[in-house]
Amino acid sequence: MKKQYTLIATAAMGIEAIVGKEVQELGYEANVKNGQVVFKGDELAIARSNLWLRTADRVKIKVGEFKATTFDELFEGTKALDWGRFLPADTNFPVSGKSVKSKLFSVSDCQGIVKKAIVDKVKSHYGVRSGWLEETGPLFKIEVSLLKDIATITIDTSGAGLHKRGYRTGQGEAPLKETLAAALIKLTTWHPDRPFLDPFCGSGTIPIEAALIGQNIAPGFNREFDSEQWPWMSQEVWDKAREEAEDLANYDQPLDIAGYDINHKMIDIAKNNAIEAGLGDLVEFKQMQASDLTSNKEYGVIVANPPYGERMQERKQVERLYEEIGISFNKLDTWSAYIITSHKGFEQFYGKQATKKRKLFNGFIETNYYQYWGPRPPRKPQS
Repeated sequence: MKKQYTLIATAAMGIEAIVGKEVQELGYEANVKNGQVVFKGDELAIARSNLWLRTADRVKIKVGEFKATTFDELFEGTKALDWGRFLPADTNFPVSGKSVKSKLFSVSDCQGIVKKAIVDKVKSHYGVRSGWLEETGPLFKIEVSLLKDIATITIDTSGAGLHKRGYRTGQGEAPLKETLAAALIKLTTWHPDRPFLDPFCGSGTIPIEAALIGQNIAPGFNREFDSEQWPWMSQEVWDKAREEAEDLANYDQPLDIAGYDINHKMIDIAKNNAIEAGLGDLVEFKQMQASDLTSNKEYGVIVANPPYGERMQERKQVERLYEEIGISFNKLDTWSAYIITSHKGFEQFYGKQATKKRKLFNGFIETNYYQYWGPRPPRKPQS
């Protein structure tokens, strides 16, 4: 029987259900909560979820959870956990923390106590007699999270956040996280046999993520993870997960994906990012104003992250832009358009009420995702 772990895929607010669906598609039972999806799995599940989860922030192992209203309770609760199962004797384990609505509100004190408790447990597990541990070995990032006096202690398996796909050579001023870009695409009706367009593509994040989805390429194929260095995560496990990703990729899937931007420098960056992702031939990037958008193609999907006009001096200009794109997008009468912005009056300037809107967070900015559904494409005759 393989060892089972309780795993937590953390998620930005508003996209937990999408992460939950991705976890289920990997074959695990997902328990969707605020800001996270909890599931159980073995070492292979750790590797697969890191490689495949497009919309999660990171994958953590839950080591334990207990009530802690005093520092003594926090120390004893931490020490009682089975640290020998996870940490080697030379483990390098920085401890971070957060506390919300809890009696133990000093995060630095909580981190210090958790660290001391783990040291005590690891020393006794390995029979180490010296005063401290070397910490020269593999990295295990530990977090103590206190919420309403319940302490949850986790180990981060990912390392850098999962949005860091490894293809970004450059970016603009306010780049969209790759994980949110993937979520925006997954919330549309797009299929790889339909045209896809981002008229405010910036450094190309949305079109590149669409190409990865379109050819079923695992988003983590181009990067490394902290847990690859762990002694109990064997190379065979990672090889197996990567081989599966390679087998499932559909490199022959033709795609019609484009990204436009008014700034030619951003177009150059987007092209370089697409080449770095191995998708240089699949995505067309060109300099164009969104208001000039026309197409003779049908049943396409637009995903747009236009300027929000957060600064007062930009507001009027942005509202005029929304009017212009409302005119140009609505001429594409078989297309569906999906637009994310924090501007509360977006529909008024765009000139049309959304079919549906969904609250999402772009970083710390509260936004709405305005969805304008076009007609369904006619069914293709069965060959």
